[in-house]
Amino acid sequence: MTRTISVDHLTRVEGHGGITVVVEGNDVRKVDFDVFEGIRLFEGLVRGRSIEDVPQIVSRICAICSTNHVVTCLHALEDALGLKVTKQTRKLRDLAVQGANIESHALHVFVLDLPDLLGHASVISLAGVIPDAVKVALRLKKLGNAIQEVVGGRAVHPVNHVIGGFGRVPSTDELIALREQVRAGIPDCEQALAVLRTVPIPDFVNAPIRCAAVLPEDDAFFFGNEIGILDDGKLIRIPVRDYRKLTNEYLVPHSHAKHSQYNGGSYMVGALPRLTLNGDRITGMARKAWEELNFKTPSSNILMNNVAQAIEMIFSVEQSLRLLDEMLNGGVTQEAPVAYQAHACSGAAATDVPRGTLFHSYEIDSDGRIASADVITPTAQNLNNAEDQLRATVKQGLDAGASDSTIEQRLAMVARAYDPCISCSVHVVRV
Repeated sequence: MTRTISVDHLTRVEGHGGITVVVEGNDVRKVDFDVFEGIRLFEGLVRGRSIEDVPQIVSRICAICSTNHVVTCLHALEDALGLKVTKQTRKLRDLAVQGANIESHALHVFVLDLPDLLGHASVISLAGVIPDAVKVALRLKKLGNAIQEVVGGRAVHPVNHVIGGFGRVPSTDELIALREQVRAGIPDCEQALAVLRTVPIPDFVNAPIRCAAVLPEDDAFFFGNEIGILDDGKLIRIPVRDYRKLTNEYLVPHSHAKHSQYNGGSYMVGALPRLTLNGDRITGMARKAWEELNFKTPSSNILMNNVAQAIEMIFSVEQSLRLLDEMLNGGVTQEAPVAYQAHACSGAAATDVPRGTLFHSYEIDSDGRIASADVITPTAQNLNNAEDQLRATVKQGLDAGASDSTIEQRLAMVARAYDPCISCSVHVVRV
C-alpha cells in the first residue's frame, strides 16, 4: 500500500517550505524538501549597478542574514579589486558577524528549536513553563542586534559598511558602552548553559554527515580563503575562488531552490560541520559548554547541530568581548575607507554564517558596474543533505514501528535542526 506522509507547511523557520514523503509498505519511495518560496532575482537586480550599490541591495535577500550578506559581498568586491582593508576594519566586520551569530543562534536554539525538544507547540507555551530561559534568550538576541547596530548603523540592513571600510567608525564611547553590554551577556550565557544541560537530545536518526566549512585564517573564526570538506575521513581543501567545485548546483523538479552536491553526494554546512572541522579553536566558557553538553564530533545525529549552535553562541559572546578589548586597548582610529580604482575584474568570498558557508561572487566591468553575480547560501547547499537525513528519519522510524504522525513530527524537527533560511535559498543566475 502506498501512502504519503507530509509536512504541508514547515513552521518555526524563515520562509516557506514543506516536506513530502511517499512510502510503499516499509520502503521509502520519495523524499522531497519542497521549497515553494518565490524565486529571488537578486543576481539580476545588481547586474548593471554600480559596485557601491550592491551591498545595500543584497542585504535585502534576508532580514535575519542581512549583516552576513553585506560583509560577504564587500569581501568579494574587495577581492576582485585587490583591496586590502585595515586590521581595524577586519575586526569590526568580525565583530558584526559575531553579533549576527549571537542573534541568530539565540533565536533558533531557544525560540524555534527548544519547543521541539521539550514537547511544546511554540515558545509561547514554553515561556509559561520556563520563562527565565526565554527571557535569557531574548536578552542574548537583543545583544546580537546591539552589536550589529553599533558597527553597521542598523541592526537590520546595515548602512555603515562600505567598500574599503566604514562610512563612520564607531566611536570609543560607543564601543565602551557596547563592551559593558557584552560583559552582561556572559552571565546570560551561564544561565543558558544551565538550561541546556537539562534538555535531552533525541536520537531517532543516525546517518553519516559529510561536513564542509571555511578553514579560518588567524583568529577570525568565520573568515578564510579556503573551504575544507571531510570526504571519507580526508580533509580536502578548496580555494574560495573555486567554490563551484564544492557547490555544483543543479535543478530539481520539486523545489524553487537548486541543490548542491560534491563528488556525487550531499554535504552539510553549519555549526555542526564548523565545530567538526575547527573545534580545536573553541576555548573558554564555550569549551566548558562543549564538555557539559556531551558534544562529540564527528556526529551522525543531525539534531546535534542545535547543540553546536548553542556552543557557538557562547563562543561568539566571548569573541565579541575579545575583539572589543583588543580595539579599545589598542586605540580606535577614525579612519576613512581605503581608496580604490574600479576596473574590469572578478572576485569571490566566503563567510561562515549561522546556517553555514555563504558564497558571494562578482564580475565587475571597466566602468565599475556589475557584469554578473552569484550568491549561494548555506540553506541551498544543505537541501540535498537535508533530504538524505529526512529519508533516514523515515526509514529508521518505520523500522522501529513509529506511527506516521510520529514520523511527521520527527521530519519537522530534522528540517528545523538545519535552521533553514528558505527565503535565502532561492536564486536564479541563468535561465
